[in-house]
Amino acid sequence: MFSKACEYGIKAAIFIAINSFENKRVSPKAIAKEINSPEAFTAKILQDLVRHNIVYSIKGAYGGFELDKKNIGSIKISQIVKAIDGDKIYNGCGLGLEICDENHPCPVHDKFKIVRDQLKHMLENTSLEELALNIKSGSSFLKV
Repeated sequence: MFSKACEYGIKAAIFIAINSFENKRVSPKAIAKEINSPEAFTAKILQDLVRHNIVYSIKGAYGGFELDKKNIGSIKISQIVKAIDGDKIYNGCGLGLEICDENHPCPVHDKFKIVRDQLKHMLENTSLEELALNIKSGSSFLKV
């Protein structure tokens, strides 16, 4: 459903949030290792997250990526998705057709529209803090 870049972006933001709770900055190399992503690809994704003011990049010997702890709860997963994939997930065709709408629906249009609307609601109502805390508590995992 998400592009590989978006999947990595969500994972990276969660990992950065977990570390930010402990006042730690993380390097692109550590992020790439944690989310099992190539370093160069991870760096590009992180640039998108910085450009959209989702994470912050600090340069220098003690630099890395971080989040402002007081803002982690206000960052919604939909912001990460939009920063990396745009909004096509909310209005694209379930079968990938270029023209698919109410007047010219694909075979799964009506059913997929329901799923898309539910996904949008979930992404807009799930905070980065919620996901990071679930991992910190051990109730969910970023990697096996």
